[in-house]
Amino acid sequence: MKTKSVELVVSPREPHFVGDGFRVHNFIPSNYRLSMQRMSPFLMLDYNSTYHFPPSEKPKGVGVHPHKGFETVTIAYKGRVAHHDSSGGGGVIGEGDVQWMTAASGVLHKEYHEEEWSKKGGDFQMVQLWVNLPAKDKKSDAKYQAIKNEDINRYELSNGTGTIEVIAGEYKDVKGTASTFTPVHLLNAKLKKGTKADFQIPSNYNTALLVLEGSIVINETEEVPLDHLALMANDGETFEIEATDDAVVLILSGEPINEPIAAQGPFVMNTREELVEAFNDFQSGKFGYLEN
Repeated sequence: MKTKSVELVVSPREPHFVGDGFRVHNFIPSNYRLSMQRMSPFLMLDYNSTYHFPPSEKPKGVGVHPHKGFETVTIAYKGRVAHHDSSGGGGVIGEGDVQWMTAASGVLHKEYHEEEWSKKGGDFQMVQLWVNLPAKDKKSDAKYQAIKNEDINRYELSNGTGTIEVIAGEYKDVKGTASTFTPVHLLNAKLKKGTKADFQIPSNYNTALLVLEGSIVINETEEVPLDHLALMANDGETFEIEATDDAVVLILSGEPINEPIAAQGPFVMNTREELVEAFNDFQSGKFGYLEN
């Protein structure tokens, strides 16, 4: 099999606040050729690198906002987030947990620092992905997959040198915990210094690696430091990473959805007409009600 090469390594852009509780670097879409089309099915990758929030009696976060036509995937590495939506769902995303929300036909949503965590403050580190849905699934019912860290399936590397958490897709003989509408691999590689891990992914899948802790080398040649993202080329099926320090790496890979993308704000559809319909549905109250 041919080795998948590194297309480029991207440094984090200047951070900005989403609401007042999420200090994020936006990797997708960006001006580094990481467009929605290039990274399909991934529409957005917001990365809240480790940031210390002081104690606050009033939890910081993002108030009520709509989503339609895609899924949001929130991965908590440090800190705790509480969330609620207009379908009656809600809960807390704790450290190591994953929330996979299918907005699909439309939902109102809000997310804040969890109240008790907010009172104490602390280090906060999160990733939120937007994953597109094919046209046939964009009008599906909204739903949640609340995945506790202890329920994530794992592949243990030899001699206790590392773990691959399989959030979605598969790694070797381990299947992912989350269900997806199209083929998606979402993996957390937690590796001790000097540990190597190999990956096999179809060449047409769009693949990127985000280094959340430590640093790595890909294919023995390409160094990727902390808080940087490596985009893999679509030229092979296999690649290897080695932790040059104790490392945590998020690997995201998916089969492209080869359909038109019409995106504006919190709505991602296939045509401009569908976007107009989405705004009309939201403004007419079809997404339900959620108190701010």
